[in-house]
Amino acid sequence: MEYIYALLYVIAFGSQAFGDMYLHNPRGSNNRLDEDSRNRNNANRMFDSQNNDRGGYNVGSLYYYSGSILSIEWTNQHSCGDPNNHCEVIFQYMCDDQLRDGASRGTIPDNFANCENYDCNNDIEHGMNENYEYYITCRLRERNKGLFTASQNLRGETSIYTRQNPNGNRRGYECPEERDYYPYWHPTPWIDIAVLTSDASRCDYYRSESQNVKSRYQCLIPNEDFRKNLNTRRKAIPNNQEECESEEFNGKWLEFSPPEGLAPPECVETLWSRDNHLGNGMGGFPNTYNWTIPADLEHEHCVLRARYNISTADYQAWDGAVSSDNNTRPSRNVANLDVYSQFDLTAEEAIERDYVFENNPQVDIFDTIDDVDVGEKLSLQLAINTAQFGRTFQDRSHSFAVRKRPSDIPEEATIYNLNVRGKRGNIVQVYPGVEYDFVPNRLIASRDAYVHIQWTGSNTNPRNNDGQGLAGTDRSNVVLLRDSNYAEGTAGSAVPVDEKFGQWGNSYPALLTGKPFLGLNRVDRQALATLDNMQLGGEMSELDDAGTYFDLGARKVTQPGTYYYMSTRNNNFSNRSQKGKIVVLSQAIAQARIGATGGSVSLNGHYVEVPQGTLTSATQITLVHYGTDEGVSDLNLNVDMTQVISDGVVVVDNQNADIEGQPMRVAIKLSSSAFASTASALHATGPGEEFQTVPSTYSNGFIIAETTEGGIFVVTSPGATILIGVLVPLFLILIILLVVVIAYCIYRRKTVEKKYSICVQCTNRFKRSFQKEI
Repeated sequence: MEYIYALLYVIAFGSQAFGDMYLHNPRGSNNRLDEDSRNRNNANRMFDSQNNDRGGYNVGSLYYYSGSILSIEWTNQHSCGDPNNHCEVIFQYMCDDQLRDGASRGTIPDNFANCENYDCNNDIEHGMNENYEYYITCRLRERNKGLFTASQNLRGETSIYTRQNPNGNRRGYECPEERDYYPYWHPTPWIDIAVLTSDASRCDYYRSESQNVKSRYQCLIPNEDFRKNLNTRRKAIPNNQEECESEEFNGKWLEFSPPEGLAPPECVETLWSRDNHLGNGMGGFPNTYNWTIPADLEHEHCVLRARYNISTADYQAWDGAVSSDNNTRPSRNVANLDVYSQFDLTAEEAIERDYVFENNPQVDIFDTIDDVDVGEKLSLQLAINTAQFGRTFQDRSHSFAVRKRPSDIPEEATIYNLNVRGKRGNIVQVYPGVEYDFVPNRLIASRDAYVHIQWTGSNTNPRNNDGQGLAGTDRSNVVLLRDSNYAEGTAGSAVPVDEKFGQWGNSYPALLTGKPFLGLNRVDRQALATLDNMQLGGEMSELDDAGTYFDLGARKVTQPGTYYYMSTRNNNFSNRSQKGKIVVLSQAIAQARIGATGGSVSLNGHYVEVPQGTLTSATQITLVHYGTDEGVSDLNLNVDMTQVISDGVVVVDNQNADIEGQPMRVAIKLSSSAFASTASALHATGPGEEFQTVPSTYSNGFIIAETTEGGIFVVTSPGATILIGVLVPLFLILIILLVVVIAYCIYRRKTVEKKYSICVQCTNRFKRSFQKEI
């Protein structure tokens, strides 16, 4: 008997809503293609975003190198990392040869008769992420009937019907049940990158249950049964092994193993954001996550998905007590859910006073006063939609490629992607999108790392949107800003004077020939400024005749310094700013985002280990290594360098994080273990500060210091000074002896040569005398 493999992606891989999760880098589509209007044309084109129609950016594709670091930037409206809700932000990606942005703003058909050559998967007119078989399988597979659906009336029995999608509406080839629930229990084409959660205690669950590391199962029914149900919505595929293998369905319960080599997703606390606000997070910076693209990933057609799952605290959805048992009561359209006992109400009183889980209840918050039922006269209606307690939003990028790094870039070299976010218009016109900016806006890199500068845009933005240059067009460039015009504080205290290039407060660029930029050559600096490597001519004062796409390629940064730069076209003082900052360090640097679940970051053999429970929130831990001959003088250390036995100096920046549990452990590699028994770990809070001894132990060539603060760490031993006190005189004595020996040898050589010279003279005289006699 023939069976259809209904999840080809996995096999190949091994209404209006006002919500809101928007990707800004890579550019999120929000179902937009190339609209020249502020609103998207079709909210159902590729997926269900639950977002506002005005979000998203027009199509434009980039490529990234394997193993490079991509800054994912987003905004979410309903807060995260805040007591107001439970929240998860989940990043995933998928790659497939048939994945595409498409050329039509319409939704891809679910009837293959309406596709070119009866092949929807390869009808390039329509955009597609998940494929046709994936959606049809979802439409025919029995839904999970153990789920809590509240008071929603689901109109069908299959996986396209959910609490958020009770009518079974279709958006592209997305499976609604998979969209609404994470981690999903059937195979999907998505690979997990990271889970940012408001409850770090669930991280072990997310990592162990991810499809990256745990098999999924799917019922495969006979081909003829699958085909005869293609245009139906009735259950044709069971969701459990027993029913799948029964005589009724005669299916095969197939295991889909994780692709080999995939790691579980990173899981860490989410970044904080406030309610009713699509803007920056803590410190005024955009919320970002740095994704290191897998080193073995190479594909021309990939997409990134950002999911934003939020749930109310009115009931504990994660305690296992909330399930289908709490769905609508037969006698009334009210969920059988306890939202009243905390008010000391009985079930009967809750019904009477409308303290129930239903749409828009009118609650009686008043008690009876003087035998008068005040609540009967005055009740308050709540704005509750049980389809949205909790709720999932999402955005997806346009398609992008991941390519093998060039052969002249070492595998161990770090590549940072530097891109441009935003679109043409003022802050009101682009909302809920953003205006132009560089991503990352502030980049810190080590010398000899690589920066891949690349961006894209559109020529079909609304023509009446504000901006410079030709109406409707996105353009950017990169030029170094001119140096500061006046003194600011103590010169050189923050950045050495000879390593500071440009000034953020200026709006004029530096001369192209006047100052260096990252150590790039003249040709590259000119290309960044004028885009002439992508454009041969035309009106270029405002870059109008340049294309929407620019790529400098990956370039090695060779000159340390702090560089401030801008886009001459879009930097319009008092209207909008497009400026960026790059810091290039002479020293090696490593970073990791670590939270309550703990983690580590390592560099050149040194490492910082953060035990579980040490941090109360996610923190960027930065580790910098100074070799003893590599800029240690810049740190202005108050320590006797003759006593230093560590392999250089280690600087740890933990952004002044709150440490409540066990202290951090800073493991410092020793240059020699000869004095480990007398070694001490010293810590200073910053350059020029006094060092204090911190608790430490020796283990396998490392001194492991315990600390609750970041700062400067070095290992010293008085034995090193004693040894130097002994060795230096011995060395001097050896030098003196060596000089005496050399002088004696020279003297002896001259004496021998003199005697030899006399003998030669005598012999010559004898020869001449003999010759005369002959």
